Amino acid sequence: MASLRKQQIAEDGRHIETDVLVVGGGPSAAWAALSAAEAGARVVLADKGYHGTSGATAPSNTGTWCVPPGEGRAASVEQRFKRSAGLADRRWMLRAADRAYENLLKLVEWGYPFPSEEDGGLYIANLRGPDYMRFMRRKVQKAGVTILDHHPILELLGDDDHVGGAAGLSRRSGVGFSVSAGAVVLATGGCAFFERILGGTGLTGDGYLFAAEAGASLSGMEFTGKYTLAPHGSSLNKGLPFRWATFYRANGEVLRDAHGQPVTNGIGGGERLVAEALLSGPVYARLDLAEPAMQDWLRRGQPNCFQPYDRMGIDPFRDPFRIDLKYEGTVRGTGGIRIVSADCGTGIAGLYAAGDAASRENVTGGISGGGAINASWAIASGWWAGHGAAGHARRRQNRDVARLHPLGRTGLHDEAGDDDIDLSAIARTVRDEIVPLDKSYWRTAGTLEASGRVLEDVWTRLNRASPAAGLARLYAREVAAVTASARWTVAAALLRSESRGVHRRRDFPGEDATQVGRIIVSGLDRVTAVREDIPLDTAREG
Repeated sequence: MASLRKQQIAEDGRHIETDVLVVGGGPSAAWAALSAAEAGARVVLADKGYHGTSGATAPSNTGTWCVPPGEGRAASVEQRFKRSAGLADRRWMLRAADRAYENLLKLVEWGYPFPSEEDGGLYIANLRGPDYMRFMRRKVQKAGVTILDHHPILELLGDDDHVGGAAGLSRRSGVGFSVSAGAVVLATGGCAFFERILGGTGLTGDGYLFAAEAGASLSGMEFTGKYTLAPHGSSLNKGLPFRWATFYRANGEVLRDAHGQPVTNGIGGGERLVAEALLSGPVYARLDLAEPAMQDWLRRGQPNCFQPYDRMGIDPFRDPFRIDLKYEGTVRGTGGIRIVSADCGTGIAGLYAAGDAASRENVTGGISGGGAINASWAIASGWWAGHGAAGHARRRQNRDVARLHPLGRTGLHDEAGDDDIDLSAIARTVRDEIVPLDKSYWRTAGTLEASGRVLEDVWTRLNRASPAAGLARLYAREVAAVTASARWTVAAALLRSESRGVHRRRDFPGEDATQVGRIIVSGLDRVTAVREDIPLDTAREG
């Protein structure tokens, strides 16, 4: 690698030197970039898509966990902790609520157009994704951050002791580029496992793979059994309107519970009964429990939720329509890169994680953090990671760029590979082992072990394949990342021999009090899963 002396993109070789590299383009990436820049660092943000439009937040209307300081905050934390399946950490929850609220006030100060409430105050608990991310992009630009749109990262760079940058390609030209940095923040989002959900096309667990190749571990990967109700054949994964739904079988018969009562509230207690019914045939819904005022509120508050119905000529409040349960993996699940320090360090020097790329167990435990918690976690963790990365970079100003070497392998650098494989077929195979209801909504040792064997074979085939070239390298790495994420999910789910949160085992249907703890997974060619014995309720400093 050529000597890198200033932060710029060279016309020929596309080399960049900076203090902090942020990988990703969603809200956590934006907050990390702003935080690092505020701390005095030179920052580069590399997005697989176009920063401000990529990821799950941009097309969404998202709430936040917005709790002002005072006694109410502790009460809110305690209330949410009771729903976390015993795996959240109260101190992390408190500091996340505090940091998120402070940053929402920053948005007010910066002029974000929050709506007004009836009393004239600003309603800062809700963020409309398109407006929010467009605003954040402008703020990131004004902070002097270099934004690399459509520049996916393919692998990290490191030396014997630190992560020190990354390498990727331009989607427009296929030309490679590299970045040397004092520290790297992975804010790449979660993994949707190739399921077609809103904003999820590029969410392939890339950061998980990069972190594991650098030696980091993951946590909470068994809590990927998060599904959301959606119109059949749609990519829309916005379940809120189903709170007011009644469900029907294909013959028009109302779906009933064990007591003969109609199944309602598909985002609450009715979800499992709907999932059971879907195993035996089509299920239909009608939002017939919403009064006219609620119908109007839903349409105004969740406008994108109703576009599929409008296109199909359906009035969902009157007409029955077929539904699916859409798999959301770690996008609304919990798992991700294990966090080991208060500044979102990964345990690998120079490497930080934020947003859905990081495990959210500290703030949501074993249940979904979808919506408010994940949105506030993105704000808080991005801020912490950006400051942590800037501080680390400051301490490494005299780093030796010449010592950096690529850390990626599968799909990139295996010179011994000589097999041609169909990556699209591989992707379908992996998806078929992780998305179906009878494999991830409900799990058993038998189904998990069978999926594990298939996924191990796929991983072996990927490593025997000839390295991809040009733009094909991006898809090869996405397939590798999804496959690795599926293997970590299966390993963690096998070890957790109980049902807890969104991890459901038919062969172990109850919670086991002896398993209140984290499961840590690591490794690439050989995946290991172990129980973590570090006590909860402490934000571990590092």
